[in-house]
Amino acid sequence: MYQLLQTGKAIDFMRWSKVAFFVSLVMIAAAIGTVATKKLNWGLDFTGGTLIEVGFEQPADLSLIRESLEKAGFGDAIVQNFGTARDVLVRLQPRETLKGEKLGLQIIDALKAGTEQNVEMRRIEFVGPNVGDELAEAGGLAIIASLLCILLYVSMRFEWRLAAGAVLALAHDIIITIGIFSFLQIEVDLTIVAALLTVVGYSLNDTIVVFDRIRENFRKMRKGDSADVMNNSITQTLSRTLITSGTTLFVVIALFLQGGTMIHGFATALLIGIVVGTYSSIYVASALALKLGIVREHLMPPQVEKEGEEFESMP
Repeated sequence: MYQLLQTGKAIDFMRWSKVAFFVSLVMIAAAIGTVATKKLNWGLDFTGGTLIEVGFEQPADLSLIRESLEKAGFGDAIVQNFGTARDVLVRLQPRETLKGEKLGLQIIDALKAGTEQNVEMRRIEFVGPNVGDELAEAGGLAIIASLLCILLYVSMRFEWRLAAGAVLALAHDIIITIGIFSFLQIEVDLTIVAALLTVVGYSLNDTIVVFDRIRENFRKMRKGDSADVMNNSITQTLSRTLITSGTTLFVVIALFLQGGTMIHGFATALLIGIVVGTYSSIYVASALALKLGIVREHLMPPQVEKEGEEFESMP
């Protein structure tokens, strides 16, 4: 690929557009099927309930902790490590009778009795179910509103066929990312919504760069059809796309490995979104515009007749 870029020859990306469409459709169908069957692992921000972070003197035995909480009447508790082996998160469904500090103290007493260790409560958070529903609705509306605004902007800035390709490519990225989160049962909280909106912006930036070059080449290139223009435009911007994605991935991988548990989901969403978004900006967005029938005339500036030109052309 590097040698092709050096020689200036266009890579025939559109040749593989049907294969890319098939792969994308399979991934989207798998993502939708996974979400429908396995559902999303909604975090405390959306489900409501209580989250308690506790610290142990020695590495915690999660199975023993679950048994201790079940004996104390908290059989629905979700227990997981948080950072080190001595840090544990306990998530509980909403309770009408016990809330806040009283619930936290009962959890601590149950853990002390069951594990025979000193247990320290480091933080406790409570979110009501009504607030969780409102946050889920607001997060979904934020993503939909961003896609509609992008559709409007790209339609005004370029052309509706390119706008449709861009928005469908962004929806493609979000659906696949959500599907992977459902398959891996990664907890979805507000930071994941923020990551999805970040992916939308990042992927759109790459797509707009390609579209700008497509419009420029449609006006400059006198030979070749629409597919040739697409291939030349994507090839000319490919090095920029790969370098930008590569350097961004270095930062995201560092966040994923060293950022800690609090932003692990955020970094995971960015990692998936950048990889899928780079693929979609090269294949999906431009190929969809080509399938919608975009041609040179759609991107040519309108001809403006000069005053008196009509009379000068008369015999």
